[in-house]
Amino acid sequence: MKNKYGQLSTLVYETDKPVGVSFGDVAYYLERLRDVNGPILEPGVGNGRFLVPLLQANKTVVGYDASPHMLEVARSTLQQYQLTAELVQSDFASYQSAPRFDAIVIPAGTFQLIDSFETACTVLGNFYQQLNVGGRLMLDLDAAQAIFTSQPSMRKWQVGEGSIVTLSSTPLNVDYANQVSTELHRYELWENGQLQRTELEEFVLRWWSPSEISMALQLAGFTNVVVSGGYEYGRAPQSSDELISVEGTKN
Repeated sequence: MKNKYGQLSTLVYETDKPVGVSFGDVAYYLERLRDVNGPILEPGVGNGRFLVPLLQANKTVVGYDASPHMLEVARSTLQQYQLTAELVQSDFASYQSAPRFDAIVIPAGTFQLIDSFETACTVLGNFYQQLNVGGRLMLDLDAAQAIFTSQPSMRKWQVGEGSIVTLSSTPLNVDYANQVSTELHRYELWENGQLQRTELEEFVLRWWSPSEISMALQLAGFTNVVVSGGYEYGRAPQSSDELISVEGTKN
């Protein structure tokens, strides 16, 4: 199953990207959301890395994620920080809501987990319907070169006394026609040198050009679409940028 974020991949994510880790996105989006007083939706909420800072900034947040393992970590994290939020298990295409949100925010390239252009456009249309008038969609995307130039790699994380998790990443395919890259991720849990568990997962990402994502938002109904390089609002993307950020408004 692709992009499933099973038990071991969730453990790796929580170890590698816990609450407190930022790629520049946390400060950027908190500033962009400073004047938002109504509810915020975070699709692909994951382990709560971005959710917790939002709640600490006194925002009301609803989050959803397709992975029950990620949601379990997120709920535990909220208890640890004594915070509350509505968390729902759902994927991008299935989540439904009447217009109720003043902002929808998707950091860390999570939107690229939708590997079908048609599905992504449907989801953008759903986002538009779920926003209140004047509400804004904000998301960021990894640059294309970071996706289709990936190489075989291995990483490891200490996850307990005598326990490590290894991740072996093997590129499988780059579909240039559909702008999709597929890797095989092999997670292994080792305890005192003995292999205890293995998980295999296809990790699939779709890349977008700045003009393509801008047109997709406009086709979904968004206006005032701004595509920025990095986390510098209003600066045109450059080829050296590792990511682009995108924002559009429902009028």
